[in-house]
Amino acid sequence: MKKVEIFDPAMCCSTGVCGPSVDPDLTRVASALYSLEKRGFNVKRYQLTNEPDKFAKNQDVNNILHEKGPDSLPIVLVDDKVMKVGSYPTNEELAEWFELKPEELTEKPKVRLSINLNQK
Repeated sequence: MKKVEIFDPAMCCSTGVCGPSVDPDLTRVASALYSLEKRGFNVKRYQLTNEPDKFAKNQDVNNILHEKGPDSLPIVLVDDKVMKVGSYPTNEELAEWFELKPEELTEKPKVRLSINLNQK
């Protein structure tokens, strides 16, 4: 089974919905990765802010950061091979890597809230 790892730049969250403006590319990637994870595919995402050790331990990522600096992030690895530097994978690329159709990567998380208005 393929393994995809995304090494994100320093940011407060991976969804793109925090802060003063929403980043549609981050929202798209978060949704696509959610769909892949739900199907049992091996996808990992590391944030420089929270997991700097992952960046330091991966020799390819470490080399790219030393050569090109933090603007090289995100870095995308597929089966431990660098596939993208400086941009996120498109849904078409993710679909190709996992042998899916791009439209299968658009499922959004569903959250249900239960509110009891009769509670005293």
